[in-house]
Amino acid sequence: MMTKNEYIESLRKLKLKVYFKGELIENPVDHPMIRPSMNSVAKTYELAEKEEYRDIMTAISNLTGKRINRFCHLHQSTDDLVKKVKMQRLMGQQTAACFQRCVGMDAFNAIYSTTYEMDQALGTEYHKRFVEYMKYVQDNDLTVDGAMTDPKGDRGLAPSKQEDPDMYLHIVEVRPDGIVVRGAKAHQTGAINSHEHLIMPTVAMKEDDKDYAVSFACPSDAEGIFMVYGRQSCDTRKLEPGADIDLGNSQFGGHEALVVFDNVFIPNERVFMCKEYQFAGMMVERFAGYHRQSYGGCKVGVGDVLIGAAALAADYNGVPKASHIKDKLIEMMHLNETLYACGIACSSEGEKMPAGNYQINLLLANVCKQNVTRMPYEIARLAEDIAGGLMVTMPSEQDFKDEKIGPYVKKYLKGAVGVSTENRLRILRLIENITLGTAAVGYRTESMHGAGSPQAQRIMISRQGNLAAKKELAKVIAKIDESQNRQ
Repeated sequence: MMTKNEYIESLRKLKLKVYFKGELIENPVDHPMIRPSMNSVAKTYELAEKEEYRDIMTAISNLTGKRINRFCHLHQSTDDLVKKVKMQRLMGQQTAACFQRCVGMDAFNAIYSTTYEMDQALGTEYHKRFVEYMKYVQDNDLTVDGAMTDPKGDRGLAPSKQEDPDMYLHIVEVRPDGIVVRGAKAHQTGAINSHEHLIMPTVAMKEDDKDYAVSFACPSDAEGIFMVYGRQSCDTRKLEPGADIDLGNSQFGGHEALVVFDNVFIPNERVFMCKEYQFAGMMVERFAGYHRQSYGGCKVGVGDVLIGAAALAADYNGVPKASHIKDKLIEMMHLNETLYACGIACSSEGEKMPAGNYQINLLLANVCKQNVTRMPYEIARLAEDIAGGLMVTMPSEQDFKDEKIGPYVKKYLKGAVGVSTENRLRILRLIENITLGTAAVGYRTESMHGAGSPQAQRIMISRQGNLAAKKELAKVIAKIDESQNRQ
């Protein structure tokens, strides 16, 4: 496994093409806008080195028998699925941000089981290729950007019916030694901090869409790939000299990027689906299930930090004993633990797939994510309520530290007796960061749209809720004789 420092140095060796505000970034690793998000990924390597986290952060590979980072693992039991959620909660607690390796981990498991069943049905060799790729990823402890979401263009049209065919990433040429692809993947979490991109189709497809049914892996700096860094609320604060207090979370963060594939060649050994449209839906559904499980861990960990920050804000405001404050904190904890319970439940109810790895209970995973589209918003609202209006009206760090203005800021923004003004401002800025600032991308808004927007989960709940069986249960209890309906 790589160490934290080895991971950072491995990124320096990549020749990434990253654009931000119209300019090519020469050194993404040390760019002040990107570095906090890279620190979050580095934490996954740092914790894996610590003995106290060995059981939760690492696992034994079923492919090589070696100990590997759990983010590179193919789940071998329901215990693995549960530990995944516990690991994600730990990471959220440690970073209060998105740590970006979950998407790749979820893609590994979805593609592993889907390619196995593709090979069984079609006589292809995609699973064999993917197993070799997974050995490469595990042996080198790589961070992989699992990439599913296409720009989609006109949502009312299928991939093959789009006015611009590049609105969905697609195969433009099939060669004896590989394929050429063109298009883009949008909203890509941690793309700039990843060694590789692992591509999947984004929707179920019909025969007319077969050119869009493609899955493959490629290095992040492959010829023809470039990335456009996504803006975040309050992001330019990171560019201010000496910025610290105003950032709220100065060490960690997350990011999203638009990843463009401009006629990229992919060799055959890295192609895991090539026009097998009938299996696109299976891959999408399985990945979505794994990723919806993930939110029962990562969002809960960040929620733990936000709840703690709200409680500190109450202390620093001098109102920790107020009954309504206590009740709001209890409600925040209740909502947060409900999300965690869903993540653990869908993991505990997992099942072994034909390929040998374990998949979560899809129904409960979708219930988990449906709750995540709602509860973090209420947790954030309650945190903002407890924090008070100063969270969004306080002067800047420069004013606080100014020789002339600073004493007045310290005097008039002081809260509870015995608490420094600086500490009060710091905790309010942290709440602002998680609920409104750069971390809101990985907590608030991503809770709504990450791993599919709310309607996507409702569709899956409808499919998997087995309403017909529930009707039969009611008929038995009510002693209903259906033959009476025909009289």
